[in-house]
Parts: sequence; structure tokens; C-alpha cells
Amino acid sequence: MPAINPTIDDLRDEILLSTLPNVVFDGWTMQALRDGATMAGHDGTAVYRAFPGGIPDLVEHFVDWTNRRMLAALEAHPLEEMKVRDKIALAVRTHFQVLEPHREAKRRLMAWLALPQNVGLGMRLLYRTVDAMWFAAGDTSTDYNHYTKRALLSAVVSSSTFYWLDDQSEEHVETWAFIDRRLADVMTIGRATASFGKVGTLLSHLPNPVRFARQLRQRTTAAQADNATVHMAENI
Repeated sequence: MPAINPTIDDLRDEILLSTLPNVVFDGWTMQALRDGATMAGHDGTAVYRAFPGGIPDLVEHFVDWTNRRMLAALEAHPLEEMKVRDKIALAVRTHFQVLEPHREAKRRLMAWLALPQNVGLGMRLLYRTVDAMWFAAGDTSTDYNHYTKRALLSAVVSSSTFYWLDDQSEEHVETWAFIDRRLADVMTIGRATASFGKVGTLLSHLPNPVRFARQLRQRTTAAQADNATVHMAENI
């Protein structure tokens, strides 16, 4: 049921949530978007009011919606009493918990973002997500530490996404363990950021989001994506 006198964000949320089930079958396409608008009780013009840029706008809003839901869920936790590592680990887990009902849509999105014309957008959206996580963790850095932290966490979130997509363990305990292992790799952040050389060395040994996109194009299609992702996450 459409909201009474909805704001543009309300309209976008309604259409997005109605579109996500269609994405599982139709991919991130205008057909899925138009059907989603109809299912949400809106006419065809609503699609162009809500997402004038088409699918890229829809994808951006999906990431924005996920980040908003993640931040809202984190407010229920005593973050001020937690260590930075625990805050970040909680933020990454919460990110995936928000996505859980839309796991297959996220899988299709990873394939869409791996297309050459969409890789740049994917990197920008990944940055927004890790920036939101660091914001929730109380990060106030403004020097190069600001960007180093986000680059490190981008690598963790990228690899964890592929692992999570194929994790069949109960309550995703294997994914949470995987996240902890990856975060352990970057727990030298405080010491490493004292030297650019150390940061460069550390980054060179972490998963690279661009390399993930290239391998996803080479090794999977949207229909095959559920067969290779865990091995990619473990080996990159």
C-alpha cells in the first residue's frame, strides 16, 4: 500500500522493496523496476520520478537503503562502550544481516556491478558503505588515515560479501569467522598508518575489489555466480 503523500525517499523505498523480488528472476533491469512499481501500487510515471537515471539510480538507492538500515540497527547497541575492532565487526555483520532477505538480489547485483561499465559505480558505492561503517564506529580522522582505513575495510567487505553469498552454515557462523580473520589482518591499522610504506605493504596483501570484479566477469555469469564465490573469497 503506497504511503499517503509520500516523500521522494518514501516513494523510492516502496518501489525498491517491491522490485527486489523481481530482480531474482529478471535481473537489475527496467522490466523488474517497472513491475516493482506496479506491485507497489504506482503507475509508470512513478518510476521516472523516483529513478530518473534508471537502474544505476535504483542500485544507488539500494545501497543507500542498506546503509540506512545498518546504521539504524547499530543504534540499538552500546557502541560507546565497545572497542573499535568490535564496532567494525558488528557493523560488517549488521550489513549482511540487513541484506539477508535480499541475498539473491545482492548476488545478481554483484554480477551487474562486475560489468566493465559499472565497476566505477561499484567502487563508489562500496566506499559509501565502509564510510558509513567507520562513521558508526566514531571515526573522525581527516588526514590520510581516513582514506587508508576505508581502503582496508573495503577489502574486508568485498571478500566477505563473496563468502557470505555462498555460506550455508547455520546462522552464517562461518561468515562471521571469516570476517574476524580478515579484520585480524588489518588490526595493525593504528601502527601501520604511522608509515605510508607499511600501509602500502599491508594493502598489497589484502583482497582487491577491482580484482574481484575482474575475476567475477571471467569465472561466473549471473546464472553461475552461486558456484564460485566462496573459493574466490578465500583465495584472493
